[in-house]
Amino acid sequence: MLNRRTLLTGTAALLAAPAIVESVGAQAAFDWKQAKGTSLDVNLTKSPRADVLQANQKKFEEMTGIRVSSEAIPEQQQRPKVALSLTSGRPDFDVVNIAMHVQKRLVEKGAWMMDLRPLIADATMTSPDLDMADFSAPTMHASTGADGKINALPLNQDLFILYWNKELFARAGLSAPPATYDQLLAYAEKTTDKAAGNYGWVGRGLRNANVVLYDHMLLGWDQETITPDGHTLLLDTPAALEAAKLYQTLMTRYAPPGSIGFNWNECQTTFSQGRAAMWIDGVGYAAPLLDKTKSRVSDKVGFAATPAGPKGRYAAAFTDAIGIPEATRNKKAAWLYTQWATGKTVMPEMLRTGSGTPPRASAYTNPISRTGGFPDDWFDATLTSLKISRSGLPEIVPVTEFRDTLGIGLSNIIGGGDPKTELTRAMDSFKPILAKAS
Repeated sequence: MLNRRTLLTGTAALLAAPAIVESVGAQAAFDWKQAKGTSLDVNLTKSPRADVLQANQKKFEEMTGIRVSSEAIPEQQQRPKVALSLTSGRPDFDVVNIAMHVQKRLVEKGAWMMDLRPLIADATMTSPDLDMADFSAPTMHASTGADGKINALPLNQDLFILYWNKELFARAGLSAPPATYDQLLAYAEKTTDKAAGNYGWVGRGLRNANVVLYDHMLLGWDQETITPDGHTLLLDTPAALEAAKLYQTLMTRYAPPGSIGFNWNECQTTFSQGRAAMWIDGVGYAAPLLDKTKSRVSDKVGFAATPAGPKGRYAAAFTDAIGIPEATRNKKAAWLYTQWATGKTVMPEMLRTGSGTPPRASAYTNPISRTGGFPDDWFDATLTSLKISRSGLPEIVPVTEFRDTLGIGLSNIIGGGDPKTELTRAMDSFKPILAKAS
């Protein structure tokens, strides 16, 4: 059983090697205990990643002599609280978890975070094991400002992958997941048996939540929803219309009734009950599907990189990062914690326990990571997706407003609305919001 609490039990053995790390660091004039006696406040978003960090916090304290006080807050409360605290210039934390796929432009506009480049370049402050090249390019892009300032280090990269039900595929005479969008539609039709209560597809239909799925589909046309400079909407292009038609077809012909109200959790439940043949969503939702006590498809689920669109194969990605507020008084201790939290010992543990999909490539080749019960095709799908990942949301300040506005249009499309009309209405509604924020 892939129970997170059980999986976390083995963490101590993995992370209980501070002497080795210190020995390596000493060779480069680096000392993990250089901030011994310091107290540190850490603000995290409540998530499985936070669970791992807090479960192993004592190991960091023993390794460094730093006392850590950390809190993990649900994202709905954490994001506005962090923004308010950072805007005040007097944050009550020294290290903070930032959702870069939502808050990247806010961070840059407010100059909230310390530039980590000088710290990275300082051999006395930075462990030789940091290895910046080990982080994936998309997560470093998300964590880096347009001016080259590194605002944070990547903590997690959630990637969209394809979940497929091998049993339902076999019943339809299929033996492998779809490789293209055309096959995705064809396989959804073949595996749909409404009389038996089985559907070829399940996906997010709920307003706001549905935008990331549409964005992912649009990437198959090598296009995003907004130009790279963040100034011009791209919802009136042929690609945007074709992606909307694909989304509408899957959601109206091959998805379960009521899908217009589905977020990821309803999709996960439907798939785990064996009622859907395919589901595209975050790779981090895999663990419950493999839990024999919760899932009816634990021995039937397959994992694959998402199918290719007409112009390419891409995976939507969403980056969480961790960094240091510009106003911190505990820079040295905060930097040591940031290195540890995003380091090569913690990342494999997050992967092993199903707590996240680390942005470090080395985590996927670490033998420890393979002891958590995840099958080889899950690792293959994740590694492939890391290489083809692109941001799943536009890098703009009013991201939430964008999701709300386009989300309404997508919900209307599922409800039978004309895709072109709804995309045009969404674009016209959001233009003044984007112009005001630019």
